[in-house]
Amino acid sequence: MTSRLFDLSGLRALVTGSSQGIGLALAQGLIEHGASVVLNGRDRARLGEAAAALMAETGVAVDTADFDVTDGDAVKRGVEAIERDIGPIDILINNAGMQFRSPLEEFPADRWEQLLKTNISSVFYVGQAVARHMIGRGRGKIINIASVQSELARPGIAPYTATKGAVKNLTRGMCTDWAKYGLQINAIAPGYFKTPLNQALVDSEEFSSWLEKRTPAGRWGNVDELVGAAVFLSGKASSFVNGHTLYVDGGITTSL
Repeated sequence: MTSRLFDLSGLRALVTGSSQGIGLALAQGLIEHGASVVLNGRDRARLGEAAAALMAETGVAVDTADFDVTDGDAVKRGVEAIERDIGPIDILINNAGMQFRSPLEEFPADRWEQLLKTNISSVFYVGQAVARHMIGRGRGKIINIASVQSELARPGIAPYTATKGAVKNLTRGMCTDWAKYGLQINAIAPGYFKTPLNQALVDSEEFSSWLEKRTPAGRWGNVDELVGAAVFLSGKASSFVNGHTLYVDGGITTSL
């Protein structure tokens, strides 16, 4: 029997960027702990496929909301539609993100702007739109997906590192402004996980060998290993945890 500290029954979660990868895994984990879930992405067809797969796996109906999290006006309309037509958002997981690799001196300006919009502006837009409703209810959980690159850097990903550092500090800022209204805002910082975003690295024997030696746990992470952190930060167990970034990284940020 699920402890009440980790029981999410009666709660609704919006997970952005959740048609695949980490977002989809977190959505399934929340469902398995009692929550109802709204999947978000830009591609309606892919969202429908993800929702159908989740329903087949869990036996629970899944809602979808197809709006672009990098468009502030679209976010406002999308969040209002969820609140009006589906129900109140109790948990928000800001998961949408992207990566682009290039030497910094050659990094295209348009890709820089795209990374900013996707990885940090979306967190602000969706976080603000959802928080306005949560504040009125006097409760709510917001979980921003940061990264080990909130602390570390590697060649070729300086702009990504900048955006994820910003996510960490925006999480702190959200806590500073919104904790007084009964909200808990925290971040999960994944290490290196086997996801579509990292597929090129997973397929590289050289990189995988380096990563296994560099990580104390000696391996890549599996996306289902992020679920426990998300459930903890979504439920009563974290009622006095605020502004915190929880690293789920096999120890890579702790050792040289």
